[in-house]
Amino acid sequence: MNTILLGPPGAGKGTLAAMLKDNFGVLHISTGDLLREEMKGGTDFGKEIKKYVDSGALVPDEIVIKMIENKLSHKDKSPKGYMLDGFPRTEVQAKDLDRILKKIDRPIDFALYMEASLPVILQRLTGRRVCRKCGAISHIKNRPSKRPGICDHCDGELYQRPDDTEETILNRMQVYAEKTAPIVDYYAKQDKLETVSGDEETEELLKTVTKIWNDGHQSYKAKSAERN
Repeated sequence: MNTILLGPPGAGKGTLAAMLKDNFGVLHISTGDLLREEMKGGTDFGKEIKKYVDSGALVPDEIVIKMIENKLSHKDKSPKGYMLDGFPRTEVQAKDLDRILKKIDRPIDFALYMEASLPVILQRLTGRRVCRKCGAISHIKNRPSKRPGICDHCDGELYQRPDDTEETILNRMQVYAEKTAPIVDYYAKQDKLETVSGDEETEELLKTVTKIWNDGHQSYKAKSAERN
């Protein structure tokens, strides 16, 4: 199965993606991780990406699309399918992605949209804390550290990311509504959209998504065959 994870900041896409990867063995493709891998590798491509990142500019769509194409062109790396997390973020990107996926004959079976309410998003993101030393994530309410402000893993200092303040989150939600939310309609028109509640606890959400995944496997393959 090939899918895309959609949803606002704080919907829990990253957490769900990790669980789906473990349960179904699909290739989890996070665009953020791809960018970091390229920069860490020190390739010419990575150096080009680093220039945008260091200047605070967005990495151009054509570069991100190229990374995804390179990653998915090696079919032996994802025999059970793939899961895109963090891309596309706009309808233009979605159309470019469709073009590339058609070119390499790896179209998505469905897009999973994780709806989440603003109160839940604010509670999750404003309470998130990150370790300055090892990067481990905790939460002041949902997953508190044993010692306030101290990482359980390495004793590093826990801090709140600047983009996890309420004011910043509200701004991010506005940007999401304007640019990213229209992608939901884009995939709905293609009859490729499945919607779940991102407000659910992780275990319950996993059960819901597992049922969608298992029940829909054959039907989505049949739809894909008809479209082709």
